Amino acid sequence: MIGMLGGMSWESSAQYYRIANELVRDRLGALHSARCLLYSVDFAEVEHLQATGRWDEAGKLLAAAAGRLEAAGADLLVLCTNTMHKVADRITDTVRIPLLHIADTTADAVLAAGLRTVGLLGTAFTMEQDFYRDRLTARGLTVLVPEADDRALVHSVIYDELCRGIVSDSSRASCLDIVDRLTAAGAQGVILGCTEIELLIGPADSPVPVFPTTRLHVEAAVTHALGR
Repeated sequence: MIGMLGGMSWESSAQYYRIANELVRDRLGALHSARCLLYSVDFAEVEHLQATGRWDEAGKLLAAAAGRLEAAGADLLVLCTNTMHKVADRITDTVRIPLLHIADTTADAVLAAGLRTVGLLGTAFTMEQDFYRDRLTARGLTVLVPEADDRALVHSVIYDELCRGIVSDSSRASCLDIVDRLTAAGAQGVILGCTEIELLIGPADSPVPVFPTTRLHVEAAVTHALGR
């Protein structure tokens, strides 16, 4: 039973649910679907805690939600967001079931592709703080982030557009310009380190390999759940 801790935003959490069911159907066939539980928080509350730097309170909120998923019968957890993995330790300290860390599944995919230097797109928290980048560098990866103006643009696109269900061609073009600059700086591939960015950019859009963290995370969860 996969426990999904989502709602950050629900736009990407809906993708978690869809992809999990598609993968189980594809692997088991017929009318099979994923055995999962979804706990969806109010993102406005979480975003306020992010913006005001109240990460301890955010960690307490998500740990309590994770505990409810465990109590409901979840055998493993996926936190359906990159940014809130900043408080992953608070969750793992609270529950007894495993949490599949999104940065680990992403690092596995990058290394399997034979790459060592990657660009990272995500929220300002993910790009600028060390909780995510350090997890990748600990696996031997070199992580490049955009310049300050580009980071601000990506952050704005995520919160002001993608989290609200707005997918803009002009924003796609702007983000792909940032991908080009990361590539010029030496990135061999780019991590789509925000679960909403996959709504905007896909493999066909980029001149270098992209690593879609949502899909990679769900694939790891389904593989773990099915024992294969």
